[in-house]
Amino acid sequence: MKIRGDRECTECGTRWSYFETGSIGCPACGSLQSVGTDERVIHTDQAATFDLTPVRNDIDTTADDELAARARDVAREYVRSRGFVRGGELLELDETYVAARELTHAADLLVRTTQPSEDESLYFLALLRDADLGERPQAAEVPASFREARGIATANAVRDYRRDVRTWLAAGTAVPEGARDCLEHLSDHETRFRLLEGDVEPTVADQLLEATRHVANGLRGDHVAIELAQDELDSLE
Repeated sequence: MKIRGDRECTECGTRWSYFETGSIGCPACGSLQSVGTDERVIHTDQAATFDLTPVRNDIDTTADDELAARARDVAREYVRSRGFVRGGELLELDETYVAARELTHAADLLVRTTQPSEDESLYFLALLRDADLGERPQAAEVPASFREARGIATANAVRDYRRDVRTWLAAGTAVPEGARDCLEHLSDHETRFRLLEGDVEPTVADQLLEATRHVANGLRGDHVAIELAQDELDSLE
């Protein structure tokens, strides 16, 4: 949607940025009576907080399946609030978002597993420890039973990002040569991941993320990035 990001309170005159606070409420007096003072721009991102600390604090006293259910709920709420266009600018497909996506799927698998293996429990705990810091275990550390979680999380993250890219482009952003072909290839690979139910090598999933980020850099004007994206996508064929 298009919104005016610079707000001015009609009660006390305080000015603030909606893009930073995510609220039309005045940060000084709390009034909801405010007006926009700038042009409307595309904005899909919200001021979301992703904090797994309360869940981590209960690791020693709570069963893994209960921890997983709680972590899944926190990650889902964060994902629902996020977008990739802030104040008219296209953001990165950041690792925190991808980690939250993976945590939702890995946690769901753990909840549905009667007797998780030690590797599965350790992998979930590694995600719980670092996902809100934007870090995930390396591809080589993904248990075979959790490959699908990483693969489908990647497909969903790329789908969500492409959706916001389309919104951003629809506002009239010029598309560099070769970028549309790359976006189509991203869509093809995302569909392939989904048809395979995420069952792809974790290194391949990471390659798709890297290609997506190259495409984004290309859309922001880095012509070399378009070539890098094409090479990365061709290697996934």
